[in-house]
Amino acid sequence: MSSAHWHARVECGRDTGAGFLVSDRHVLTCAHVVRNSGGPAVAVSFPHRKDLGTVGAAVGAHGGWDGRGDDPGDLAVLELDRPVPIAPAGFAPPDHAYAEPRPRLVAYGFPRGYEEGTLAEYRATAAQLIADEWIQLEAWSAHGQPLAAGFSGAAVALADSGLVVGMVAAAARAADVRNGRMLPAPVMARYWPRLAELIPAPGQGRAARQRLRDLVERAEKDPARTGAPERLYLDAVGPLGPPVPPGGFASLWSAAWYVLWEVDVPGAVERFADRLSGLVDVPPTHGPTHAASHSAPGGLPAPPAAPDRRPAPAWSPILVEIARSGAGGDQVLVEVSACRDGRRHPVGSRTLTRGQVRPYVQELIDEAFGQLSPDAAELIAFVLPREWLNEPVAHWARSADDPTPLGCSYPLVVTDRSRHAGGLRHQLARKWERLDGKATTAVHRVDCGADEKPGKLRFRLRRDEADLAGFAAPPKSACLNAHFDVSLNAPAPVLLWPRAECRGHGAGTDADLRTRCAGSTFLDRLTECLSHLPPNELPLHVLALREIADADDEPDRHWARDMQLLWDDPRCFPDVAAAPLRSPVS
Repeated sequence: MSSAHWHARVECGRDTGAGFLVSDRHVLTCAHVVRNSGGPAVAVSFPHRKDLGTVGAAVGAHGGWDGRGDDPGDLAVLELDRPVPIAPAGFAPPDHAYAEPRPRLVAYGFPRGYEEGTLAEYRATAAQLIADEWIQLEAWSAHGQPLAAGFSGAAVALADSGLVVGMVAAAARAADVRNGRMLPAPVMARYWPRLAELIPAPGQGRAARQRLRDLVERAEKDPARTGAPERLYLDAVGPLGPPVPPGGFASLWSAAWYVLWEVDVPGAVERFADRLSGLVDVPPTHGPTHAASHSAPGGLPAPPAAPDRRPAPAWSPILVEIARSGAGGDQVLVEVSACRDGRRHPVGSRTLTRGQVRPYVQELIDEAFGQLSPDAAELIAFVLPREWLNEPVAHWARSADDPTPLGCSYPLVVTDRSRHAGGLRHQLARKWERLDGKATTAVHRVDCGADEKPGKLRFRLRRDEADLAGFAAPPKSACLNAHFDVSLNAPAPVLLWPRAECRGHGAGTDADLRTRCAGSTFLDRLTECLSHLPPNELPLHVLALREIADADDEPDRHWARDMQLLWDDPRCFPDVAAAPLRSPVS
C-alpha cells in the first residue's frame, strides 16, 4: 500500500479529504469533501508522486448527497485539469471484503497533523448494507489510527493485494467508538455507472462487462429505440426475479448495473445484453407509433410512448364462462372452452348450483389444456356476471389433489360478461390497438373517499388518459361502487382492486380515510410495481406478485394477497356471447 501512487489528497477551501485515482483523469472522493466546490477551487495532489505537483479539478459527477452526513449518494467524481501518468486503482470482487476470516482492510487518509498521510486498519463488520447504502467498519485493533476528519474519500483496500473494495464515507461521532462506514464499490457504481466496468462482477468476466458497457453506450445515443430501462430489467430477471426498485431506474446504465451487482438470477446479465443487442442492432422504425393521449404536468402533451418491439404474448386463453341459467336463482350455467387459432374449442357445459361450480371448473380446466398447443401462452380467463367479479377465483385450488391456488399456477384474469358483446366490445378492441404501442401502463388511482366525481372519471377514461384504473376497495364498497360501474362502462381496459373490504371506512374527512385506508397502500405498491410494464403483459406479472404473496411469511398480510385483475382484451377472446352448447334449462 505504501507504494500505491493512486492515493490522492483532496483540498477544497478549508476542507481536506482523501481520494483515489480510477483513470488518468478521474478521482473519486466524498461529496462532502468538495461541498464548497462552487467557490474555492478543488486541488488534488498525490503524496507518492510529489513531482506532479498540485492538479486542479472540477466536480464532474455527483451522487446526489444534499448536505447531511447520513444522506445517501455521498460520492463526487473529480475531473482533473490534465491527465496524470499514474496507474489507477484496481478493484477486488465486492464479496472479498466479507470473506471468513474477515480480511484486514486499510485506508490512507490525511487527518490533522499528517500532511503526508497515514494508514488506518479496519475490517467489515458484516456484508449487510446499512440503509441499503453503507457497510459498517470496525477497528482491526484497539490501538491503531482511528478514522477521523481527513479520511473521508479514502479508498478502502485489501491489505494483502491493495485492491479496492470501497470508500470511507463516515466515522463514529463518539470519540470512544472506533468504527465507521464505507460506500462499497457496487453502491458507488449506482451513482457513477462508468465505475461498473472496473469492478469484477460475480460470474462475469471483463469481456462480458465490456460488451454490456458498449451496448449501453450505443443505446444511449438513441434512447427511443430501447424504451424504458425497466422493460429490459424485467426481461432479464423474469417474472419471479426481484421487482423494479422504488422509483425505477434513472438511466439505462443504472438498470444494467443493478442486474450486474444486485440480482442473483442465473443468466440475467446475458439476457439483458442479448435483449439490448436486439434493439440497438435492428434498423430504426420510422413509421407512426401509437401514442398515449394523456397530458404531462402543466398541461403539456406527454411524449409518445416508445414503441414496444418485443412481440406481445400470444395468449391462448382457457375461458371459464359463468352466466345466469334461467333455471332458478341458485343455478348458473358454466361453460369451459379452450381458445386456439381464434376459435373456441368447447370442453364442457353444465348447469350447476353455486356450490358445485368450483370442483367442476377444476376438472375441466385440466381437460382444456389438452386443446392447447405445447408452446401456448396459457391464460385462465373467468368471464363472469358483474355480481361475481369479486369472486375469489384466484384462490381456488388448482385441483382436488393440488391445493396450489389457480392464481399462483397460471396467469389468471376476470372479465365482465356484459362487455363481451356490442358497442363495449368494439370500443375495447380499439383501446387495445392503442395499448399495443405502449411500453408502460398509465395507472389512475381511485382512493377511498375519492373526491373525483364519477362523471369526471368517465370523461378521463373515455379520453384514454388512463390505461388501468386501480381501486382501493372491492366493487360493492359504498364509497366506490359508482366509480367502479363507470370504469366498467367507459370502458377501462384494465381494472385492479383488493378483494378484501377496505378497513378505513368510518367517520372523518376524505383525507383521513385515505390516510387510514389499507387500500391506499395497495395503490401505492400497485403503481410502483406495474406502471413500468406494458398493459399486455400485466397478467404474467400479476401471477408473479400472487406467488410472492403466497410465499410470504405472513401471506394474509401481504398487500398483493387478494389482488383481483380485470383484464379485457376482446381480441384474445372469441365472442363469448354466442349460443351455449345446450339449452341452459334442459
